[in-house]
Amino acid sequence: MQRNSGIGGQAVIEGIMMRNGGTYSIAARKPNGEIAIEVKPYKSVIPGETVWKIPLLRGVVSFIDSLVVGVTSLMWSADQAVEDEEEDKPKTAEEQAKDERMWKVLMTGTVIFSVAFSVVLFMLLPFFLAGLLRKAGASDVVINLVEAVLRLAIFLCYMVLISRMKDIQRVFAYHGAEHKCINCIEHDLDLTVENVMKSSRQHRRCGTSFLLIVISISIVVFLILGLFGIRSKLWRFLWRLILIPVIAGISYELLRYAGSHDGRIINQLVKPGLALQKLVTREPDEQECEVAIKAIEAVFDWKKWQGKA
Repeated sequence: MQRNSGIGGQAVIEGIMMRNGGTYSIAARKPNGEIAIEVKPYKSVIPGETVWKIPLLRGVVSFIDSLVVGVTSLMWSADQAVEDEEEDKPKTAEEQAKDERMWKVLMTGTVIFSVAFSVVLFMLLPFFLAGLLRKAGASDVVINLVEAVLRLAIFLCYMVLISRMKDIQRVFAYHGAEHKCINCIEHDLDLTVENVMKSSRQHRRCGTSFLLIVISISIVVFLILGLFGIRSKLWRFLWRLILIPVIAGISYELLRYAGSHDGRIINQLVKPGLALQKLVTREPDEQECEVAIKAIEAVFDWKKWQGKA
C-alpha cells in the first residue's frame, strides 16, 4: 500500500487548496495566466491537541474545519478569477475593518447554509417522503427501507446532476489534479507535471468518499433506530438531527482507517467511494496539474518526505 503523506486538499475556482498540518495554501490561475499563491495558518474551530485524540469528536471538528477552510479558499479563488482593469484604491483602516466584518458574516452564513442544505436534502427530505407511506398503512420496516433507498438515490442523483454542469466540470478537473499530485508523491515519484499526469485521479482519503460513507452509515444507524419502534414522528425527526454528529464522527474514523490500512475487507469497502470519484473528478491538463504542484510545494517539502532532499 502507498504511504500516507497526511496532506489533503480541495478544488477551488481555477485552482487548488492544499493543507499540511498547521498550514494551508491556495493556488489559482488568474485570467492573465499567472498563478497566484497564498499561504495561511490553519486554525481549528477548537484550538489545542486534546480534541484530536478523542475518537468521534475529532471527526465532527474536522468536518466543521473543512467547511470553514473550504469556504475561505473558494472566496479567495473567486477574487483571483476576476482581473481588475484598474488597481484598487488604498482602503482606510475603517474600510478594511468593515470588509473583514462583512467577510466573516458572509463566511459564517455560507457555512451554516451549506450544512443546513445538506441536512435537509440528504437527511430530512427522505425522512418526510418515506413517512408518506405510513398513511398507506406501510410498516416501520418498509418505511425505513424506503427512506434508506431514497437517501442514497437523492445523493447519487445530486452528484450526477452537478457533474453535468460545465463550470463544475472544470472544478472537477482540478479535483483530479489534486488527487494525482498526492498519489504521485505517495508513490515516491518526483512531483513533475509528467509524473502527475500519469498518476491516478482516485484517492482513498477523498472528501467525496467521506460523504458516501456518511450516507451509508446514516442508512445503517436509522435502520437500527427504526427497530426501537419510536411512534412519535417528532422524536423520530429529532433523533435524526441528534445523531448527525455521531454519524459524521463514525464516518471520519472509517475514512481515517481506510486511508492508512490495507487488507481484503477494507479494499472492498473503499471501492464504492473510489468508483464515485470517477464521477466527481476529471482528467486535468498540464496547466491544471502545474497549479496543483504549486499549491503542494507551498506547504509540503515532498523531497524531504521522500528522503530525496
